[in-house]
Amino acid sequence: MKRLSVYLMAGPETPELAEAAVAGGADLLEFGFPFSDPLADGPVIRLAGERALAQGMRTQACLECLAETRARVEVPLIPMTYASILEAYGYERFQADAEAAGATSLIVADLPIEAAPEVKRVQLVAPTTPTERVKLAAEGTDGWLYLVSLTGTTGARAEVSSQLAGLVERARAVTDVPLLAGFGISTPAQAAEAASLADGIVVGSRAVEVAHEGGPEALREYVASLRAALQGEAGPLREEQAHASASD
Repeated sequence: MKRLSVYLMAGPETPELAEAAVAGGADLLEFGFPFSDPLADGPVIRLAGERALAQGMRTQACLECLAETRARVEVPLIPMTYASILEAYGYERFQADAEAAGATSLIVADLPIEAAPEVKRVQLVAPTTPTERVKLAAEGTDGWLYLVSLTGTTGARAEVSSQLAGLVERARAVTDVPLLAGFGISTPAQAAEAASLADGIVVGSRAVEVAHEGGPEALREYVASLRAALQGEAGPLREEQAHASASD
């Protein structure tokens, strides 16, 4: 089965949103720790980070939110942040405290492959990553390889990046680890197209937007539409979702 990862920004409402995303069919959750200068993020996630910082979501608060989320869901939880936060907090301390709070792994968007090898994390590669470095990243990644499907920041796009197919082909030539594609995937049709190439997808900006605008139920419905697209059949999923809603 294709894997579905959903990104949520840490905040007071995140534990409830996480429950909704899992109810909709998310296999794993990326847990954003807000940062003041998020170079990889587009406007939606930047704004979500600003809202989180305004709510007081610093590192310790994010770890507490992570622990509360872990108490509610059983899927893998993967904090996603930037190296400056780990440097300020302490790399080993951050990893230990994140694991104690329920983290399964980490994603550090701007940490080079060779840096901090003691920090267990999911590695990212992009269309501009040379094949030898794709291989190096795959050898050091924790569980799966994050394929950044385009050159640029996060955010919805009109279509799946034409660069993704080539990146998947190069990655498959050098590794057998699962490949999850992210950046620019927002609609069920895009999810299905990207998943036809990779082993799963990551959806961030649109999930954050839906959660902010419509709350947990809207997020559950949106994630369910992605899951249905990955399964290729919407009927059974809708029935399961309706049953879950009725039993809540």
